[in-house]
Amino acid sequence: MTAAAASRAGHVHVVGAGLAGLAAALSLSRSGRAVTVHEAAGQAGGRCRSYDDRALGCRIDNGNHLLLAGNRAALDYLDETGAAGSLVGPAEAAFPFLDLAGGRSWTLRPNPGPLPWWIFAPGRRVPDSGALDYLKALRLLAARPGATVMQVLGPGPLMERLWRPLTVAALNAGPEVAAASLLLPVLRESFGRGGRRCRPLVARDGLAAAFVEPALATLATRGVAIGFGRRLRGLERRDGRVVALDFAQGPVALGPADAVVLAVPAPVAEGLLPDLTVPRGSSAIVNAHFLLDRPGRLPGGAPLLGLLGGTVDWVFLRDRLASATVSAADDLAGQPAEALLPLLWRDTAAALGTPGAALPPGRIVKEKRATFRQTPEQAARRPASRTAWPNLVLAGDWTATGLPATIEGAIRSGRAAAAAVLG
Repeated sequence: MTAAAASRAGHVHVVGAGLAGLAAALSLSRSGRAVTVHEAAGQAGGRCRSYDDRALGCRIDNGNHLLLAGNRAALDYLDETGAAGSLVGPAEAAFPFLDLAGGRSWTLRPNPGPLPWWIFAPGRRVPDSGALDYLKALRLLAARPGATVMQVLGPGPLMERLWRPLTVAALNAGPEVAAASLLLPVLRESFGRGGRRCRPLVARDGLAAAFVEPALATLATRGVAIGFGRRLRGLERRDGRVVALDFAQGPVALGPADAVVLAVPAPVAEGLLPDLTVPRGSSAIVNAHFLLDRPGRLPGGAPLLGLLGGTVDWVFLRDRLASATVSAADDLAGQPAEALLPLLWRDTAAALGTPGAALPPGRIVKEKRATFRQTPEQAARRPASRTAWPNLVLAGDWTATGLPATIEGAIRSGRAAAAAVLG
């Protein structure tokens, strides 16, 4: 796009520099549009960020995030920013589990191709499950809109050893309340396409090094300005359009061809647009980071391990940093760090093969509003990207992406918002 054409196309203001806002800014700037990003906080990334922890003396993520090789939007995002090599994982799909209550361990190993012959191989599937148990997942295709995962898939060994941990990890909710409609796309885009799409991936050097810093560098080379500490206080609307943005630093008037991508959390969007329907409520995630005195090891040398029968859901390992995650953790989020550290270390130590080991230096990180409450009722309240105002579109993992509130969903929402502006 020439400079003259870009001027005629108008300026786009992206409000919010989380992954949704960054993805929107990348797509828009790649198309030649003039873009400015406004962020209320002092750093980009939103809930996907890293910081230097003085007590531990190392860099940690605010939370642990697992991606899959089938997360095409996230991988395209990393390709665009030159960070394609920042995710690491096993060469083949493998998900090791340990039952802390019974001491039993196993590894789920889908075969690479889309024809799921692995469900007929006892050594590849969940213990005490049969091939026909996995075919029950097809019920999700015909599930009614208000159904929960438990109502569709039912109880049993496969629920407790696969569907429950998968639901809690992807939807941040237990299967008793989680929307079946949100688990379906997760299975369709991963297990439904074969083990090549299921390969687990984690950020080798942390979330910021993978998803934030390369994106900011790419935007800078495209001339995209990013203003931090710029909290949006209001939107001035007139004649069916947004005509000005009210920041604490002063108003920003919009020209006739200008547009706005509102990439803020759902409660903030609702406060700015009281007539907007958004999901209500939130679910917490609690993370613990432990600094080991020497590099640790999980079974088989895997970078992650799923736990059952304890408090921790997943343990991630990066050299000397062992990180534990508890999703759907509203009950834990209110407890003090002093109580949580030994509780979560007990499970983490067992995962590392060192049960009873002394508590190392650790840090508790709570995301009390990690995701919207992904029940059928709240999922039905997710708005589309487009709004009643032609020059205002929405982005965020809480919008109607067709996916749960994940990194993949956030990036897709940003791309959809950019497409709406460009279209």
